[in-house]
Amino acid sequence: MLDLRIVGGTIVDGSGAPRFRGDVGIRDGRIVAIGTVSEEARETIDATGRIVSPGFVDLHTHYDVQVFWDPSLSPSCYHGVTTVLGGMCGFSIAPLTPDAASYIKPMLARVEGMPMATLDAALDWDWSSFGDWLGRLDGKVGLNAGFFVGHSAIRRVVMGERSVGELATPDELEAMKALLGQSLAEGALGFSSSLSASHNDGDGNAVPSRWASEEELIALGEVVSEHAGTGLELLPGMNFDANTAELVTRFSLAGQRPVNWNVLMLTGQPGQSAQAARQLALSDYARARGGEVLALTLPCTASIYMNLNSGMIFDSIPGSWCEMFKWPVEDRMEKLRDPQFRLQLAADAEAHGGAGILGFASRIDNYIVAAVTAEINKPHEGRLIGDIAREQTRAPINVMLDIALADRLMTIFSPQLGGNDHETIALRSELWRDDRTLIGASDAGAHIDMIDGFCYSTMVLQQGVREHGVVTLEEAIYQMSSRPARYAGLIDRGLIAEGHHADIIIFDEATVGRGPPHNRYDVPGDEYRVYAEARGIDHVFVNGVQIVRDGRHTGAMPGTVLRSGRDTRTVPLDALHEGRHAQLEEV
Repeated sequence: MLDLRIVGGTIVDGSGAPRFRGDVGIRDGRIVAIGTVSEEARETIDATGRIVSPGFVDLHTHYDVQVFWDPSLSPSCYHGVTTVLGGMCGFSIAPLTPDAASYIKPMLARVEGMPMATLDAALDWDWSSFGDWLGRLDGKVGLNAGFFVGHSAIRRVVMGERSVGELATPDELEAMKALLGQSLAEGALGFSSSLSASHNDGDGNAVPSRWASEEELIALGEVVSEHAGTGLELLPGMNFDANTAELVTRFSLAGQRPVNWNVLMLTGQPGQSAQAARQLALSDYARARGGEVLALTLPCTASIYMNLNSGMIFDSIPGSWCEMFKWPVEDRMEKLRDPQFRLQLAADAEAHGGAGILGFASRIDNYIVAAVTAEINKPHEGRLIGDIAREQTRAPINVMLDIALADRLMTIFSPQLGGNDHETIALRSELWRDDRTLIGASDAGAHIDMIDGFCYSTMVLQQGVREHGVVTLEEAIYQMSSRPARYAGLIDRGLIAEGHHADIIIFDEATVGRGPPHNRYDVPGDEYRVYAEARGIDHVFVNGVQIVRDGRHTGAMPGTVLRSGRDTRTVPLDALHEGRHAQLEEV
């Protein structure tokens, strides 16, 4: 007898093949029959008028912390995601020592927007090895979840305070290699690192991975080549020049693994297409030399909420902006009242000129005042800084800083990124089909009060498939299920196929999408997060167990804690070559 039979639905199997009507039979967590399934089942679900597809694979999350206080991994579970990878950007929370924990907590609060109160309230921070940490998750997570081991964590455990500001000695490098090898042997799915200028620690200094030499990065990449079913992830920074291309290629060749970098995004701004073409050239450079480099592309415009208290993203502007977030808040506020310092901030923003992936940060006039606390600021709420500045005949920097100071720097500013027009969404669809990219970059679990990238999957279905018709449903599902599963080396996942794990979603093609973003006050430590419900996704199954029924969570926690070599296989360097390159035109 079957455990479950899904009947009457339209199956889009994740391979890219045309849809077809059929049933799905499930037993012991696996798909055992597809087509006309007449065998009796303990439960039957009628999917008539609905799409039945594999669940989505989110390749870039930071659910390492949230899994302790929200093991359902919401809202991803409602948006059709059934497998997540965490530990990205070099920011894993294992391995660990007491000293490393005291550093990693404020680092995560700053660089990944995880509230310090939550980090203290939700976790014990008493594990040591990567295997010890993974073992605490077994049987307690709603989605399939695998994690990379992070460069900054490895470096801090081995080097202590010297991890910030110092090069590793030969003995320290050997110790890092040994610790990385141990973590991979214990189940880490790969190694992640970051060179991004936007990644700074709790003191405002560059995170440990940014102090590593190129030789250190390459030596650690070589360790990955010795462990089956592992991968590489790297944020190479914002300068996509010849040096960057050479470094990322060497990293791929050292590990004999594809490298994915984060993030390629289009927002409809001038020059975006040319910038994307330059970034994609990393893949061409690497492939010409036997390596593989893939861009992780965010397939929608995420809402972004920023403030001058934490400084995240503002600190990506070089010069005075980056430096001031090293100062205590009171000292920073005093300095921000100084007219000369304001002139310096304005000059540094103008000099930055909107360059790089986070170039929007320097466009001061393009921020909306999204939320305020002081009564004097209420008239500005919902308005554009540039409009207020023109009305008051004042410089945008002065308008912005006066508003922020009245709120003790807690004003929420939201850059107007654009990118919801047909031309930009059509261009994005070319990137989705390009074999030098992977859809993802949700950052789910991080920047919880700042971005809503967790809804990327339903936004592709809503905007790309239904509203703008720039991609077929079959192609969209392929790009979010079997292709990322293949990149990650996931064994028997990403397809509706006999023998595969029954990670399945059932949704209404006519209504699937994202609800409006809003603040949800359910985070430990009396904190909140940006949240958005999914629309049109009726049922979600993980390993054959229903976790979402009629849009509500069942409370079941059937996810597998993925371990390298057991749940993943090694991916050849040319495994994702499909010969499809985007023809990028200016928008």
